[in-house]
Amino acid sequence: MSQTLRFTLPGGAERAIDVRYALNAGYAGRDTPQVQHHVDELAELGVPAPKRIPTLYPLSASLVSRPEIVQVAHGKTSGEAEWALIVGDGPDDLLLTAACDHTDRALEVHGVAWSKQSAPDLLGDMAWPLAAIEHELDDFTLKAWVRHGEREQLIQDGTLAQLLPPAYWVKELGSLLRPGTVLLSGTIPMIAGVDQFADAWRVELTDPRGVTSRILYSVEQLAAAWE
Repeated sequence: MSQTLRFTLPGGAERAIDVRYALNAGYAGRDTPQVQHHVDELAELGVPAPKRIPTLYPLSASLVSRPEIVQVAHGKTSGEAEWALIVGDGPDDLLLTAACDHTDRALEVHGVAWSKQSAPDLLGDMAWPLAAIEHELDDFTLKAWVRHGEREQLIQDGTLAQLLPPAYWVKELGSLLRPGTVLLSGTIPMIAGVDQFADAWRVELTDPRGVTSRILYSVEQLAAAWE
């Protein structure tokens, strides 16, 4: 099972990747205070702390997509701004793009792995060859905005220096990074006081020259189940 996603490279060329595997990293901040902040954020929603940090959730590749609308069963779902590592033809053919891990927060209290399987991993429109930008990754900015009605608010604002780098995961995962694998990085903290349960999400990953990989989608709540 695979699906093909297309990415624009910085020079304007296009790259098609057949996505076959998906992995979500979690609690992947570089410093203990940031990781604890995310643990505390989720604890407020009733999500227990993981047994291992950082952690990893293998997912169905069918969840990796680029929808304009994410349909959800209720109002307690939200995104998370991240980067994604994409394995092309082999371990030396790696791309980096923006990502947003949309998650069911109500289901998350019963099991994070279950919640990850319930909503999509969205990827950006453009990607960088990792080898060309790996030396400057800490200078990449990662931001997310939420929209409630006509009002848009910044909810996440940081840099990739806050997250474990791709090199860490390449070393730790080894043979799990097979051709067609997409790895999401884990996220940065949300800004306190901003409502994450939004009508829409926008994520931008931007390099030091101002080149940006973007994600934009709205959230549509479905009709209630007949129970």
